[in-house]
Amino acid sequence: MSDQHNSPANQSEATRLITSTTELIALCEELASAKVVAVDTEFVRDKTYFPKLCLVQVAANNIVACIDPLSVKDLSPLNNLLLDSGITKVFHAARQDMEILYYTFNSLPRPVFDTQIAATLLGLGEQIGYANLISHFLKKNLPKGHARADWEQRPLTQEQLEYAANDVRYLIQAYPLMVDKLSANGRLDWLADDFAELSDVALYQPAQEELWQRISGQQKLRGVQLAVLQQLAAWREQTAMRLDKPRKWILPDDMLITIAMQMPSQTTQLHRIRGLNSKIIERNGNEIIKVMETARSLPESQWPKAKARRKLSKQQEALMDSLMSIVKLQAAQHEISTGAITSKSELEKLVNGDHDIMLLHGWRVGVAGQQVLDFLDGKTRLQYKNNRLELE
Repeated sequence: MSDQHNSPANQSEATRLITSTTELIALCEELASAKVVAVDTEFVRDKTYFPKLCLVQVAANNIVACIDPLSVKDLSPLNNLLLDSGITKVFHAARQDMEILYYTFNSLPRPVFDTQIAATLLGLGEQIGYANLISHFLKKNLPKGHARADWEQRPLTQEQLEYAANDVRYLIQAYPLMVDKLSANGRLDWLADDFAELSDVALYQPAQEELWQRISGQQKLRGVQLAVLQQLAAWREQTAMRLDKPRKWILPDDMLITIAMQMPSQTTQLHRIRGLNSKIIERNGNEIIKVMETARSLPESQWPKAKARRKLSKQQEALMDSLMSIVKLQAAQHEISTGAITSKSELEKLVNGDHDIMLLHGWRVGVAGQQVLDFLDGKTRLQYKNNRLELE
């Protein structure tokens, strides 16, 4: 193991619970000399729009600690630690943790290292779970008893704290093993773009004018109906954020589609929509009608356009199969999961002439992207020889 890494936290170490600003300042001062800090969070979100941060776990320099944001009044020392460019923050499946830290601090940790993403380059699949990762690298089986715990309730039990602490206690031990293996394979630098993207604010600020595209059933709508859906989805997002309530509490997805389809012009007509809760109409009926009026008054040039899915020809479907075969061959050669390199939808875009895909950027272009382009340019061919499919 390389001596550039922190010495791993020992399993026998007691978990420190940080409940005051004074304790947090002292902890962060101890961690300031670390080159790497493992980080995890626990939160609840079932009754709010914004996730509520309930616990932050950190480990480094033989320290394992749980920080209680419900007790610590000033979390700025933690934010300063997370923003320290000299410390790599290690997460597993970082996306949700990064989102809640962004909502909490209005900033994002950097630089970061995501062990789940890194695992894709070590032949461990696309979305390996934390327990399986630790089992693979440390031969340690983690208990799962508190996976659905209510982290907002206080006091936290000792069992909960140990369960939470284990999410960083072993992560800080697995990290150097992964780094050494990635380095040995010449792949450590491959992940720079993937990790940098996790610290991009745009990832956690969805464009409100595009929210309608995420709503299931929007393909049923046409013309001005899509304009109504777009405006309603944006209004719902703004309302949910302002009230800090789940989107579905403001207006469920299926009701967004139904209202956009039927386009009622009065609140009395909203009452005729089957399944629309009367309390929603009482609270927001007038606003819903106003939003729809605004949408219906938009000129046609401002209506959103549904993305037409181009149906592939039989020739294109055959080409897709060939391209996927090339990717699979390259994935097997490099011991990387196929899905970590590209997807069927990406290859479909490529077949339709769109080159702005992940396969043709970063490490993926060297692993399989260039081979796909060479095949398309007629520079190579697939052939079956000696009981093997080969690219020549």
